[in-house]
Amino acid sequence: MISTEGKRLFIARHGETVFNRIARMQGQAELHTPLTWDGCVQARVMGRALANYLGDDTRPQLWSSSAGRALQTLALIAEEIDADWHRTSRDDRLLEIDVGTWSSRTYADIAAEIGPIVDLEHKLFSVRPQGGEWYDDVAARLTEWIGEQRFEQDMLVICHGMTARVLRGLMLGHPPLKGFDAPIAGSLAQGSMVMIRDGVEELVIDGEGAGERA
Repeated sequence: MISTEGKRLFIARHGETVFNRIARMQGQAELHTPLTWDGCVQARVMGRALANYLGDDTRPQLWSSSAGRALQTLALIAEEIDADWHRTSRDDRLLEIDVGTWSSRTYADIAAEIGPIVDLEHKLFSVRPQGGEWYDDVAARLTEWIGEQRFEQDMLVICHGMTARVLRGLMLGHPPLKGFDAPIAGSLAQGSMVMIRDGVEELVIDGEGAGERA
């Protein structure tokens, strides 16, 4: 468990993109795939839920991966909570898991070529993407990012499906998940947001939408 010094860390994944819609891999190579209309609605709904959760509280410090889909999601959330998107801190360490040569290909095409690539029980990759990262790689860069945070105020982090799960796993002090070599929290529907404070997680909004897609 990582202490947040009593401050709140809000974590959410970006809204649905045009690649998510057709189960096409994004990873790190496709940084600027736009949100679908449903993805924009997901972001707005998360923003309204967060606004209700915060009430008159001071708005959190904004953080985002450098991917356009995360920044677009954060822009819509920021408008709902009356926060200044232009003050967002961006960090490549919050990017999605690197899927290497799988980037821009559909899950179906890759599975047809090499066999099943997803562990259906955990909704995680069952094999390492060729030329990409594994979950311990994601945990290493997120651990570095966490180590630089001072938690002097509440924070809102918009990142990605698998990145968010590893970040939550680290913050909650989960042990490494067998077979995946990293602490990984459970899957949440797209459009969900959680709050973590000193190792305790609370759901801000339980979204509905696409399953786990990198």
